[in-house]
Amino acid sequence: MATNSTTHASIIAPALVGDLIIRPLINQSIAGQALTETQIATAAINFPVVTADPAAGWVAEGAEIAVTDSTVTQVTVTPSKLAGLSIISRELADDSSPAAAQLIGDGLVRDMSRKLDTALFAASTTNGPSGLAGVSGVSTVSAGAGYTNADPFTAAEFASATANGVISAWVTSPTVAQALSNLKETTTSARPLLQPDPTTPSVRQILGRPLLVSPYCPTTNNVVWGVDARFAHLVIRAGATVEADRSVYFTSDRVALKATMRVGFGWTNPAALVKITTT
Repeated sequence: MATNSTTHASIIAPALVGDLIIRPLINQSIAGQALTETQIATAAINFPVVTADPAAGWVAEGAEIAVTDSTVTQVTVTPSKLAGLSIISRELADDSSPAAAQLIGDGLVRDMSRKLDTALFAASTTNGPSGLAGVSGVSTVSAGAGYTNADPFTAAEFASATANGVISAWVTSPTVAQALSNLKETTTSARPLLQPDPTTPSVRQILGRPLLVSPYCPTTNNVVWGVDARFAHLVIRAGATVEADRSVYFTSDRVALKATMRVGFGWTNPAALVKITTT
């Protein structure tokens, strides 16, 4: 069946897709909160990575200065397609009110956020990007038999610093976060390990860095990730769409709703990422 403006069209105007889909997705997903967002208009992006700096040295007055070059490689990120297909009533599809558009957008954002964060913590995802568990060369810290104080997080900060990193956020599962919330800074202190963020009361901090919680972070070995957002990229390709097709379910008076966007992850300094685990 041929499609036309009546049977196949964008249900959310292209100008509104960013506000209703992309921006809330970034704000709600852990990937959007912990990683640095980069939006591109091309199929892929290359992040330059300096693996060796030029060599400076002490030189006698009037002597020649030795010429050295930086060693530069690159990390290529090609966003993968994240798409969803659902069915809605024709009445809702025909409702042009802002409330209807927002309702549709909210549902799409929630499911896309779940899929994005699931991929973030996975080693690999079929037809999707590789996540934290698949990054080679990350720094590791052992918390021993369990978390008892802030020492593992201090060790993680210095492990990242060794690779010129600065932890910008911690990420873990709700189970581990709940256990951490019962800890004190030291065995002789009554002060909780997790401190509130004065600017965002719902967020807790460890050593001044926000603790982000995701149900998609694995609980095996009580993993806590330390992330330096400067070297962890969330790449979003322009051109996200939300389309409706009225022809597929014509006999039941329903409308097929499809949302499509392309997203990828880029890790430009794996050693600055720190994985804390227990034995």
